[in-house]
Amino acid sequence: MTKFRTLDDLGDLTGKVALVRVDLNLPMQDGAVTDDTRVRASAPTILELAAKGAKVLLLAHFGRPKGERVSTMSVSMTLDAVQAVLGKEVMFVPEVAGPVVEQAVGILRPGDIAMLENTRFWKGEEKNDPELAKAIAANGDIYVNDAFSAAHRAHASTEGLAHLLPAYAGRSMEAELKALEAALGQPVRPVAAVVGGAKVSSKLDVLTHLVTQVDHLIIGGGMANTFLAARGVNVGKSLCEHDLAATAEGILEAADKSGCTVHLPYDVVVAKEFAANPASLRTCNVHEVAEDEMILDVGPQAVEALADVLKTCRTLVWNGPLGAFETQPFDAATVALARSAAALTKEGVLTSVAGGGDTVAALNHAGVADDFTYISTAGGAFLEWMEGKQLPGVVALQTV
Repeated sequence: MTKFRTLDDLGDLTGKVALVRVDLNLPMQDGAVTDDTRVRASAPTILELAAKGAKVLLLAHFGRPKGERVSTMSVSMTLDAVQAVLGKEVMFVPEVAGPVVEQAVGILRPGDIAMLENTRFWKGEEKNDPELAKAIAANGDIYVNDAFSAAHRAHASTEGLAHLLPAYAGRSMEAELKALEAALGQPVRPVAAVVGGAKVSSKLDVLTHLVTQVDHLIIGGGMANTFLAARGVNVGKSLCEHDLAATAEGILEAADKSGCTVHLPYDVVVAKEFAANPASLRTCNVHEVAEDEMILDVGPQAVEALADVLKTCRTLVWNGPLGAFETQPFDAATVALARSAAALTKEGVLTSVAGGGDTVAALNHAGVADDFTYISTAGGAFLEWMEGKQLPGVVALQTV
């Protein structure tokens, strides 16, 4: 397994300045944070560093100001939520480098916390400008990255700083990396992957990589229709990328060569209109879909068979729902299979790792989010990891 320095490698930090990259790109409504999940994820790291006596300086981005100061995108918009989660007062500093930050560091006492301004107010952030990274690093003694969700970006605050100061993975980053290693790095086999979502085109690289890594690939959502159509199934007026039939066939052929079994639905839930509990709702074999019907969920027989597949597996990676889960009853397959995975996880026979925005929402909807081994709230970073890509913010932390 790749080696990272963690907070366990740090002793007393009294008087030292810890630059900590966190994710404060939080959802807002009417000027208030509506979901503080990302703050809570980094709270253990922040509080542990403070307890070790460090002066903690938080680095984060908020929105996409594109190198300009935009008042509505000041990271100070999240200050109240951060203070509420940490249970401590947090100083706001309207710069990320230079004498203003230096002055703030002089005011802070060991154990105090400050939040620096939106890193993306500076053009050098997204360009990974070494001069900006040096300027930020000048006020720090150590660098801690606790923002896996931004690790797929090679920015000054996510990658550049790791080369200029002793670099460590925060507790949230550490947990994420351990979970991902258990899921696809060195997993206990057999391994299953559930990949759902609307379009094959959005997850081509994920599917192409996974067929070489897992033993069972379960495909759901709208993308399953593209694979069914590639196999000659008439999917009616279902969401389907017919122009990707050859691509889908290529993925299936690659799976055969790799010894990966691809599972496509053989019974489906269909309707003539996409609405909650439509009058035209019915369940049928995939070969019985009428021209004026659309496939909106995986059928109960297929879900039961997929649950049996999971019973033979020891590791599961999940990204994307099996059907149009936001609208009932097209959430049934996702809920049923998620609950099967959760039960196996609770029994201790399955390591289950899930990630992606829709996935988190679907597992919360199924009431099983707390029962999976690990759920990543990272969107783009989680997908790029599933594609087998190197994440710059992670690579920069590696010691071996």
